[in-house]
Amino acid sequence: MLAFLVSSIRLGMAFLFGSTGETITEKSGHLNLGIPGVMCVGASCGCFAEYLYLSAAGPNANYILAVFIPIIATMLGGAVMGFIFSFLTVTLRANQNVTGLALTTFGVGVSDYMIAETGAVYSKGSRFFTMSFPFADDLGWFGEIFFSHGILIYLAIIIALVSSYVLTKTRIGLNLRAVGENPATADAAGISVSRYRYASTCIGCAIAGLGGLSFIMDYLNGNWEYCIDAIGWLAIALVIFTVWKPGLAIIGSVIFGALYIASSYITGVSFASKEIFKMLPYVVTIIVLVFTSIRDKKENQPPQSLGLAYFREER
Repeated sequence: MLAFLVSSIRLGMAFLFGSTGETITEKSGHLNLGIPGVMCVGASCGCFAEYLYLSAAGPNANYILAVFIPIIATMLGGAVMGFIFSFLTVTLRANQNVTGLALTTFGVGVSDYMIAETGAVYSKGSRFFTMSFPFADDLGWFGEIFFSHGILIYLAIIIALVSSYVLTKTRIGLNLRAVGENPATADAAGISVSRYRYASTCIGCAIAGLGGLSFIMDYLNGNWEYCIDAIGWLAIALVIFTVWKPGLAIIGSVIFGALYIASSYITGVSFASKEIFKMLPYVVTIIVLVFTSIRDKKENQPPQSLGLAYFREER
């Protein structure tokens, strides 16, 4: 049971990165279905940067650089994907749904290419991301649950909490939500709709990219799997499940992680049944979506202008 909970937390934090990034993006009115591709590109950039650094440093690799370099590379890769999405949807006014799906296809292709070029992720680098607090073993089950994780787990929680505070308690968050609810009114009030949508999308994608790196380096211990895009779709579902609240997503991400891997801890489950278990997060999300739609509470609804392009000339 303890191992199941720990694995749920580690997998869930990959969802949390993606969910937090997409929530920030959607608060501006941008519906970015390219998050799976963003996470693939983020993982590719981060893992390849780790590969290059460890190949050059060899046994003299520094812990801080071995963690810092791939994190920066991951965020830059994600931010570039966010810039591409913003350029197409804000500047060129392309359809957000089509653009997002195109980015997902592109991101999966990039990750496949990176795998073919490197053969596999340089898995030795994962040891830098899975290092836990030295006193974790001395605290028994409490230490195992709360202090046995790598740096990305705690970074995901910190980013989610900071994002929740910024969105609800600051002027920037208020302006961003205004852009997502009614861009014409925000524009009339002197708020730059384009600037906020560009910034929120690039920052959101930079954060979402860390989800791919977390999934590879922390949860899979440096071994590449082709299901990063599936993790990305679950991250988008988590946004709906937690009604666009990054703070609530911390708990929701662990629930999603537990549902996704539950079949692996149940004996006698066939392969087909395991695939059905992986559908549970989506089923739960649909139930939450139906429930929130029936209640129709304003704070539990998506931004009013989500997915809609803004044309200043039509204001």
